[in-house]
Order: sequence, then C-alpha cells, then structure tokens
Amino acid sequence: MLKIGRTQLQDAVPMTLGQEFAAYAVTLKEDQGRLAEARVLLHELNLGGTAIGTALNAHPRYRAHAIENLRELTGIATLIGAEDLIEATQDAGVFVHLSGVLKRIAVKLSKICNDLRLLSSGPQAGLGEINLPARQAGSSIMPGKVNPVIPEVVNQIAFEVIGHDLTVTMAAESGQLQLNAFEPIIAHSLFTSLDHLTAGASTLARNCIAGITANAEHLRRTAAASIGLVTALNPAIGYTSATEIAHDALRDGRSVSDLVLERGLLAKEKLDELLSPENLTGQS
Repeated sequence: MLKIGRTQLQDAVPMTLGQEFAAYAVTLKEDQGRLAEARVLLHELNLGGTAIGTALNAHPRYRAHAIENLRELTGIATLIGAEDLIEATQDAGVFVHLSGVLKRIAVKLSKICNDLRLLSSGPQAGLGEINLPARQAGSSIMPGKVNPVIPEVVNQIAFEVIGHDLTVTMAAESGQLQLNAFEPIIAHSLFTSLDHLTAGASTLARNCIAGITANAEHLRRTAAASIGLVTALNPAIGYTSATEIAHDALRDGRSVSDLVLERGLLAKEKLDELLSPENLTGQS
C-alpha cells in the first residue's frame, strides 16, 4: 500500500506501509542479536574467588566442581570461570552492558509505539493511516473516543527501564577497590527491567500489533495528492521546475501529475513510469 513517508513530521517521499513496518521488524531483530551477545557475557563466573578474588580458604577443586554442577542444573554448557577472579569480583561491567542493551531495546520499542500513536491519530483529524485495536471502553467524557493505551503502556515501561539503566550505571561506578557493595540494587533494577520489558513486548504483540488494520483508501488518496511525488521528477524536469510545481500544487490544491502534463514538462508515459509505485519506493 503506497503512502507518504515523513521527515520532521513533514511530507517526504513515498514508501509502502509494508516498508514502514518491515523497518520495525529489522530494528527489533538487531536488538535480539545484541541481547544474545550480552547473555553470553553473563556466563563468566567468579565462583571460588571468596572475599576479594584471591581464593583464600577455597578448596582447590571447588571452582571446577561448582561450575560443572551449575552447567548441569541450568543446561547452559557455556558457563565458565573468570580468567582473573580479582577483576571479576570487583567489576560490574557486564551488568552495565546488559542494562545498556535493555535501554536500547526500550528506546526503540518506545519510538515504534510513538509512531503507532501518530499513524493511528485521529481518526478523522489526525493521520488516520492505520487503526489500532480498541482495548478499552473509551473516554469517560467523550463518547466513542478510544485511546492508544497499549502503546502508552509500553512507553511508560521504557521510561522506567531508562531510569533503571541510570541506577545500574551509578551503582557500578560507585564500587570501591576489591568489591562492589551495590550489586543488590543492580540486580533489582535488571530483573525489574527484564520482567517489565518482557511483559510489555508481549502485550504489545498480542493486544496491539496483531490487530492493526490499514486505511487503504485514505493512504491511496493522500499519496496521490502529495507534493512529495515531485521529488521523483527531479532528474527529469530539474530542481527548479520541480519546486515550482510543488509550490503551485500546494497553493492551488491540484495534483503534481496534472500540473506537469498541463505545462508539457513530460509525456504521460514517462510521467506514469516515474510515478509508478515500483519506482517511487525503490522496488523497480
């Protein structure tokens, strides 16, 4: 479905609704990769280091036996002992890294939710390009008004995760010498972020994404009427003529196609080729 892309909330060049949503899928797929990388870093353990990492009073075989048993109990075959137990006992860098990845995911999810709210705004006085499934009875004062409550829930979770990331950062930085005494707040922050992000992503998928529909006719009309189409004509008619066409189309409420043909700037066959959905969206 052809639609108009936007930059800085202003009409830009055409794209398809499929391209818009495919970009959301790609950005979240990237974060799955970053999360998998962070998970691997958590597999390094400082067991056996005792007080400060010197292994004082630990049985010589304790470390190897403990890690072997943990592998069996968890099913995680990649658990390993830290190369330097003194470093591993005082360093909380892996938690900072994981928290940063969770913040990255939260920021991206929140941005996508912002887009969903914008694209579904209206439904009559906004963009109104898509419809989000109604998940509430509506406004208590305005009959029939249904708000985008599921994306708003995820927005709020993102705000929380971003705050937890700052907490983890400060707690990791505040350790002194051979031990970080602030790991309790680090663990609390990370577990809360993980739990709430998991729940937020699940409810977003189940209660919002799965029920989205497109306003196809509205998309078609706005795309056909947009002066953003003139950008595709730049190579053929030049920037100056394209600018004049855009200004006149906006002023007079006329289509780009009609003005180009009226002024004899392009033959109809060439114009149709340049303004074909395949050419406009880079899929030719």
